[in-house]
Amino acid sequence: GLGSTGGFTFELEQHESNDDIKAFECTVMTFMAEANKRPEIARAFTFFNARTPGYQINVDREKCEKMGVNLTDVFTTLRTYLGSSYVNDFTIYNRNFRVVAQADTGFRDDIHRLDNYFVRNRQGQMLPLSTIITYKVNESASLISHFDLYRSAEFTGDSKPGFSSGQAINALKEVADKVLPAGYGYEFSGLSREELNAGSSAFYVFLLSILFVFLFLAALYESWSIPFSVLLAVPLGGFGAILTLTLNTGLTNNIYAQIGLITLIGLAAKNSILIVEFAKERVEKGMELIPATVQAVRLRLRPILMTSFAFILGVTPLAFSSGAGAVARNTIGWTVLGGMLGATLLGIFIVPVLFVLITKLTYGKRLAELRTEHTDDHQKP
Repeated sequence: GLGSTGGFTFELEQHESNDDIKAFECTVMTFMAEANKRPEIARAFTFFNARTPGYQINVDREKCEKMGVNLTDVFTTLRTYLGSSYVNDFTIYNRNFRVVAQADTGFRDDIHRLDNYFVRNRQGQMLPLSTIITYKVNESASLISHFDLYRSAEFTGDSKPGFSSGQAINALKEVADKVLPAGYGYEFSGLSREELNAGSSAFYVFLLSILFVFLFLAALYESWSIPFSVLLAVPLGGFGAILTLTLNTGLTNNIYAQIGLITLIGLAAKNSILIVEFAKERVEKGMELIPATVQAVRLRLRPILMTSFAFILGVTPLAFSSGAGAVARNTIGWTVLGGMLGATLLGIFIVPVLFVLITKLTYGKRLAELRTEHTDDHQKP
C-alpha cells in the first residue's frame, strides 16, 4: 500500500493563508524550483497546476428575478443536463435498472449547447438558459487535493546518488522553512512518513536492548551493580562504529547500521563478561580485588583477542563486498568491524578499571568480610 519504489513523498499545505488557486500555484512552483537546486535531490516534481482551461458560468440574478425564474431551477437544470440526476430504479425482465437523467452526448460537447437548455419561469414559460447566464474562459486546477483537510500539492522525487533518503528529507525541510510564506506548512506521507516515525523509535529500541542485556547479567551475577561494569563497555563499541561510519563517507547511518549497533551490544558485552566473571570468582574466593582483576586480564587477554579478531575477519568480506545490494552489506560490515575494534582495543583497558571502581563502591565492606573469612579458613588446623 506504500508503493514499490523509493524516494520521498512531500505534502505542501495551505494552512491559514487566504491565497487563491493562482497564488497557491506560484508558491508550489517556487518551492519545486528551489528544491531541485539542492544537491541532495535528484528531482522533485508535482502534477499540480492551475492552468487547466475551463468555463466559468455566471447567472444574472437580477434578470432571473425580473423574468420570474427561480435560481434553484437554473442550477438544477445545469446539474442535471451537464452532470446527471438520479431518478429511481425499476425492474423489468427480472433485472433492476437505474434511471439517470442527463443530456445526450451531442448536447454536452460544446459550451454553445447551453442555448438548447430551457428553464420554466413562474408563468409556466420555457426560457433558454442563454438569456440569463453568461460564461467566459478561465484557467484553474483540474484537481485540488487535500491532506489533513488542507489544500495541498503532493511532491515526489528521489535523492541523488551518494545521498540517503534521510538527507533528502532534511533538504526538503530546509527548503520549506526558507521558501514557504506565512500561512503555509508541510507534511510527509507514504514511505517518508514511515521513515520519520521509525527513526524516532530507534532510540527506544536501543534502550530496550540494553535493558534486556542488563537484566540477563543481573540474573547471571546475582547483583545489580556488577553488570554496569559490563554494559559500560557498550559505548566503546558504539564509538568505534560511529567513528568508522564518519570516516567512511560512502556510508550513512541507515537501518543496516542500526542493526549492526544492536549486534554490538551483545558482542561488546561478551568481551567484558570474560574479564568480569573470572575476576569476580577470584574475589569471592578471598583474593585481593586488584590482583584478582590483573590476573583475570592476563589470563583472558588471549581468548578475547582470538575471538574478537576471528569475528572481525569473519565480517571483513561484508565490508568489502560488491555487486547488487553491496551498500547494505558494506554498511553492516563496517559498522560491526569498527565497533568490535573499538570495543576490543579500548575495552581491555577500561573494563578492568570499571570493575574495580564499581566493586569498591558497592561491595567495600563485603570484600573485607570475604578476605577475613578466607584468612580464617586457612588458619584452621
